[in-house]
Amino acid sequence: MNVLEIYFWLALLTVFYTYLGYGIIIFTLVKIKELLSKKAYNGDRDDLPEVTLLIAAYNEEDIIDEKMENCLQIKYPEDKLKIVWVTDGSTDSTNVKLSQYDRAKICFSPERKGKSAAINRVVPLIESQIIIFTDANTMINDLSVSLIVEEFKDPKVGCVAGEKRISMSDKESLSAGGEGIYWKYESFLKDMDSRLYSAVGAAGELFAIRRSLYEEIRPDILLDDFVLSMKIAAKGYVIRYCKDACAVEQGSLNINEERKRKVRISAGGIQSFLILSKILNPVKYPTLFFQYISHRILRWTITPVALFSLLPVNLAIVIINPHVIYITTLALQVLFYSLAFLGKKTEGKETSMKILFVPYYFLFMNYNIFPGIVYLIRKKRGDGTWEKSRRK
Repeated sequence: MNVLEIYFWLALLTVFYTYLGYGIIIFTLVKIKELLSKKAYNGDRDDLPEVTLLIAAYNEEDIIDEKMENCLQIKYPEDKLKIVWVTDGSTDSTNVKLSQYDRAKICFSPERKGKSAAINRVVPLIESQIIIFTDANTMINDLSVSLIVEEFKDPKVGCVAGEKRISMSDKESLSAGGEGIYWKYESFLKDMDSRLYSAVGAAGELFAIRRSLYEEIRPDILLDDFVLSMKIAAKGYVIRYCKDACAVEQGSLNINEERKRKVRISAGGIQSFLILSKILNPVKYPTLFFQYISHRILRWTITPVALFSLLPVNLAIVIINPHVIYITTLALQVLFYSLAFLGKKTEGKETSMKILFVPYYFLFMNYNIFPGIVYLIRKKRGDGTWEKSRRK
């Protein structure tokens, strides 16, 4: 076996492990753990703590009424649920619309410095024991607050991540359909991570923290939700995944809007890797280290390079050594890229052929790691703003 063949199999194993192998391994570990362990701590406290629902918004006038109606339908004692909006830099009628709701407290600053800076400014003003973060364009189920609070009865829990769901129909655009399928699998992994030890980060659509554990984050942070939650995990607490507390949002308007989001997430992931380097200590964080490497870091670093090198390396091997195994793997790769190309051709169109979502979105998601790196290099430190993606 020559150097090219060794590299090919290592690269193939890396891609397989990142997207399928880790899921198989962690599912197996969770089942073994749950067979051998007793029921987790559930607490016995009946009193309900005060909760603040914190919503960061920038020029969200079109969604204010729907979001506030959603908040007002939450089943939690009204006197113990505060609704706070931070609307820094908004120049539309966001604040005017919010002022019509008695329960909405508005924290506004005319200067737009980004979401992280806005949260840093507002959190010190909040007195509630628990802060629940949610986005303006996501709708949460009415029992979500109660379910999240229930998880905090376990003193080991420092953060609770809700489940993000993409609203999907029988016929979807490529961007929305691909995003929806991706998040279904991602939700499975988060659930397994949580049941093994801790979820690896939380998504900003819906997550909560103990107010006492909040640590101010740099204003240039791109993934404030991920960094904030992982800093809590680094303190020795766990991030519990609550799949029954869900936030539903529409998929991206089109693939160009989804590209903006993926580039920012990719850049933020690499930035987070540098900021959270202390977690890369297998002695201090044995299980979290394993989960963080497997579920996050590989996706943001090695795996995209391995994925896109497979085809040219496989082709070179076939030219040198046309063995049936390498001819077969090359044919399978050509088929996969062909399906992705067909998916590309359906951009902007609604289709029920969801088989096309997977190969195209998979390649699209991995490709955006590279412009994400460029974005991060060019981004000015101290600037945490970005152009938000439009949704359907």
